[in-house]
Amino acid sequence: MSRRTVNAVILLGVLSVASILIVQVFWIRKTTSLQEKNIAIQQKEDSLNLIHFTEQVHISLRNVLEAISTHRADSSDLYGAVKMVRPNYYTVDINEELHPYYLETLLKREFYEQNVQESFQYGIYDCFTDSIVFGNLIKYTENSLYEPASDTVMGITSPDMSWKKDGHYFTVYFPDVLIKSGVNKGGSYSPYVYLTIIVVLVMLFFSYAVSVILKQKRLSEVKTDFINNMTHELKTPISTIGLSAEMIMRADVQKEPERIQQYAGLIFKENKRLQSQVERVLNVAKLDKEAISLKKEPFDMHELLEEVKENFEFNQTEKGGIIHLELHAEQFEINVDPVHISNVVFNLLDNAVKYCSQNPEIRVRTSNEKGFFVLDVEDNGIGIKRDDQKMIFDKFYRVPTGNLHDVKGFGLGLYYVKLIVDAHGGNISLKSIPGKGTTFSVRLPLK
Repeated sequence: MSRRTVNAVILLGVLSVASILIVQVFWIRKTTSLQEKNIAIQQKEDSLNLIHFTEQVHISLRNVLEAISTHRADSSDLYGAVKMVRPNYYTVDINEELHPYYLETLLKREFYEQNVQESFQYGIYDCFTDSIVFGNLIKYTENSLYEPASDTVMGITSPDMSWKKDGHYFTVYFPDVLIKSGVNKGGSYSPYVYLTIIVVLVMLFFSYAVSVILKQKRLSEVKTDFINNMTHELKTPISTIGLSAEMIMRADVQKEPERIQQYAGLIFKENKRLQSQVERVLNVAKLDKEAISLKKEPFDMHELLEEVKENFEFNQTEKGGIIHLELHAEQFEINVDPVHISNVVFNLLDNAVKYCSQNPEIRVRTSNEKGFFVLDVEDNGIGIKRDDQKMIFDKFYRVPTGNLHDVKGFGLGLYYVKLIVDAHGGNISLKSIPGKGTTFSVRLPLK
């Protein structure tokens, strides 16, 4: 997948998400506006209904008061006798004896005539005792209209009950009439909360998808680079073996035995090289599929480093490479797998030599730090850029070497190193300055 294709996918994804968000915001605004209009209309209707209800109740109570005054032949002024404490609670002043059954009958009649179809509770108040001396709850139903809430003797007002108390006012309360103080406007913003959650989820999914695409693109590039490198690495010894075999076939065995011996040795050497390269690839593939099996035993790291130094000096005699050992660790015998740890050290030194544009000068230092054996390998190579340092331990990844084209390998060395170090419970890190060199630090637990 090319970079242009990835950019196109990302751009189309961003445009799609943006389009969905714009449409969602538009519909939410339209829905919210319509909802606000409906709420305003409902509030207005509720307000008109409440005003109409209060007028009906006021007329009913006024008629009840007039009926009581006429029955008692009381000529007192009735102005202001009916008071509305709340739209669902009223008081009516009286100055005479009022029988509960008579009051209940009048209230039922007037409420029915004024079409007040609500349950109500009345009470007769006595100022001398400062208490409600009688009260009852009357339920409204469409079938039986007004009837007592309880069908027991205590819930039914009897016309034969004895009553000798002077009432000073009576109250009427409508428990089912709810007074709406306003609408919670915050609720109109709830769609935006849901939209925000959806946007976050979509963006998380989109980001994850983009990261997967970029990761797959990088993996594809790395694999392509690996195949190219492997083809080149395998092609060289195969060509050498083929050419040497052809020369042996053409040569005279009796006249040129030394040349035949030389070509046979070259074939053997290139065959071993080819076998080694194939084994490296197969071993890493095997480590990927299976758990690493380590055969740990006490191992002298300083003795290993002395052998590594001798090997290095032998191979670098003609090239002029230098290696310095600074073995300061007091505890250098650790429990590790000797074969894998030896491969780790040789891989680090091999990289130090390969990625050096001048005579390699390597410093190997050991120390102990907080229960760890620390091995530092410092070189004077070309260094590693900060962007490459993040991927240096990835499988198949090779650091671009610019004009240095003689660096061979499959990009498996440092991947193998990290795999083995992690398997031992240790860790590896690096510090590098481009153009000056790199230091790899391997920390292995002492216990």
